[in-house]
Amino acid sequence: MNKKKLLALALCGLMAASSFAGCGKDIEISDNGSSVAETTAPAEVDIMNFTAPENGDTIIEMNIRDYGTVKIRLFPEYADKACENFVELAKKGYYDGLTFHRVIKDFMIQGGDPTGTGGGGESVWGGEFDGGTDPHLAHVSGALAYANSGGTETDGSQFYIVTGVQDVTDNLFASYEGYGYSFSNKQKEIFKQAGGAPFLDGSYTVFGQVIDGLDVVFRAQYVATNANDKPLNDLVIDSVKVTEYNGEEIKWYLKDYDYDDPTKADVVNYTAPAEGETIVKMKIKDYGEVKFKLFPEYVPEAVENFVTHAKEGYYDGLTFHRIIDEFMIQGGDPLGTGTGGESIWGGKFDGGKYFNLIHAAGALAYANSGGTDSDGSQFYIVTGSVFDEDSIASVASCTDSAKKVYTSYGGAPWLDGNYTVFGQVFDGLDVVFKVQKAETNDSDKPLEDVIIESVTVEEYDGSPLRWYPSDYEGIGDSTEAEETSEEETEAEEESSEAETTEETSEEDVTEGTV
Repeated sequence: MNKKKLLALALCGLMAASSFAGCGKDIEISDNGSSVAETTAPAEVDIMNFTAPENGDTIIEMNIRDYGTVKIRLFPEYADKACENFVELAKKGYYDGLTFHRVIKDFMIQGGDPTGTGGGGESVWGGEFDGGTDPHLAHVSGALAYANSGGTETDGSQFYIVTGVQDVTDNLFASYEGYGYSFSNKQKEIFKQAGGAPFLDGSYTVFGQVIDGLDVVFRAQYVATNANDKPLNDLVIDSVKVTEYNGEEIKWYLKDYDYDDPTKADVVNYTAPAEGETIVKMKIKDYGEVKFKLFPEYVPEAVENFVTHAKEGYYDGLTFHRIIDEFMIQGGDPLGTGTGGESIWGGKFDGGKYFNLIHAAGALAYANSGGTDSDGSQFYIVTGSVFDEDSIASVASCTDSAKKVYTSYGGAPWLDGNYTVFGQVFDGLDVVFKVQKAETNDSDKPLEDVIIESVTVEEYDGSPLRWYPSDYEGIGDSTEAEETSEEETEAEEESSEAETTEETSEEDVTEGTV
């Protein structure tokens, strides 16, 4: 677990959803990874999250639109005010129709804010209240807790349900402890069994545990989100009802469900377009024609922006101003310098990201200047290189499906999660690979203009699909995987965290380059 990941996992409630600083534990991370804050070792008490309710006990039924129903056992014996607040708000219909405004894969889904921004909500008593903490309740997968803005005395209506890391190991605990966290042996035992987010214990009010529908929560965490972790399409809480436990089957752990892990699903880049579906055709002067499949179902605003620009002729006559062999070709800037361009709405927009749209060879994505909330008109088409099993592991953490793509057909895996992928070449990949061989200067600008003659919006007519480099004569023939040196690997890992500068390494796809 790197420093950036630990900082990003701090949970903000009543502050803006985009803000992490100052929330949760007051942990400062130094350059050597050590923490200046220390915590006291917690008492060796039994963890009670998995205590079965008795018949007649109050439980919560939460219906998440398009996903299903989640049933939650409450713990008034350990968090009485917290349970009272949630139950009374639910009885009033407070949560019905609200959204999960913040979703982070392998961490949690957060909702309960009437404004949908992360800046609203209040308790049943008005304002905030102190729900407290109890060491008997831990942030295991399926735990229900209140978000706060610096302490449990700022609990309100906002809540989250933990998904967390499933493979919690001694090494992971050692990593946490290196940042000043302490855990009891009983905490460690329960997290190894159930997964979760152990570093949150003691800082937030846990007051419930999912007894059925944990698979629903885990599926919901894979929605496409923007740079502030807000779902691109609303993740709606249809209803939250107060009911009673009647002896129905309890399923505490993810392994208890017939759960299809989305990370095991195939990469969606190669989803065939339906006949009549909108596609984009790009003609590159002196090189040829490239056709793209688009993905409005995952990143709707990103596709709308590109299609509208294309219909208005925005891209016609522009150039690919930055080309890097075995990485990508970048264009879409009216200035031709890497410093211009804007969205159809003016300025920047947030195109978001979807975890299973990856930077495979032929992927179409937006360049940005630090996050998907700075998408504009500039785009790039990935060429990349092929990796072997060892080199892909050193460059990026990939799903099995993504790893297969990168080791078979190539791409730029270190870019995943940092840029908006919204299309995939299905014909003309050989054209893109020819363009990447253009002679360039020290700033990666072609010595002779590579011109986009036109970008047109058309309907797919059922023509053959040629997704992979191996589908073309002259590219994708090599069976040797790209070797990655130690220095290159370090540069690739650092590139995903680097701030935008006037000069960028070849691993970045940023606006503002010349």
